[in-house]
Amino acid sequence: MDELTRIASHELWWGAMAMDIGAFTPFFHAFRERETINDIMEETCGARLTMNYMVPGGVMLDLHPDFQKKVKEFITLFKLKISEYDEMVTGNIIFQNRMKGVGILSKEDAISFGCTGPTARGSGVNCDIRKLYPYEVYNKVEFDEIIETAGDSLARYMVRIKELHQSVKIIEQLIDNIPEGDFQAKTKAVLKLPKGEFYSRVETARGEFGVYIVSEGGTTPYRIKFRSPGFSNLSALDTMARGGKLGDLIAMTGTLDLVIPDIDR
Repeated sequence: MDELTRIASHELWWGAMAMDIGAFTPFFHAFRERETINDIMEETCGARLTMNYMVPGGVMLDLHPDFQKKVKEFITLFKLKISEYDEMVTGNIIFQNRMKGVGILSKEDAISFGCTGPTARGSGVNCDIRKLYPYEVYNKVEFDEIIETAGDSLARYMVRIKELHQSVKIIEQLIDNIPEGDFQAKTKAVLKLPKGEFYSRVETARGEFGVYIVSEGGTTPYRIKFRSPGFSNLSALDTMARGGKLGDLIAMTGTLDLVIPDIDR
């Protein structure tokens, strides 16, 4: 479900990114494949977009009987269609001219601003939480952390395009190995953390999502902070844009893949 969500997110980004640059057709192609994922999500947990599926102890509902079959059908379809993305957009000389050398973010600046996800990996920063701090079953699957070193808008674009292939690779390793058993472990109605500071993180489509908790030992934390990737990635925009053209802001902000409510919390 994590990797299906990652593909769906990158699909939305790719379609919108191309449309912002001036290519309208890719938007429809992206939503064609994304719709298949949304159908799988809806059948699994009842929601197409805001999936309340993963909960303490497991997942909200057991998998639909057709889940594996439909995921395999999607992967077969997606492998055929993904080459169209490169044909329509990636290899387009107009698109490349709009992206190459635009919005350069150095590795040092990416680290300094706390950038994560494809934004940082496009500048050569190793920061994939799935590799650095494996959670769930990510330490049991083979996949590559995609790194580009140019630091420009095209590099950030290429990281996401190549990550689509890696998500497919991960799903293929897991889809026939889903274990039998309870889908949700029994957890206490009230969770009580011991005294101390705790930080846990996962790798979202846009970067590191972390939860920081300071506990005094009671049922209500002294402090809780959600660290989402959007705001830190956005903070690098000023540095990326200096000396550039106003029209190039479209390419820069597009390759940051911002979600406005994520940065305006």
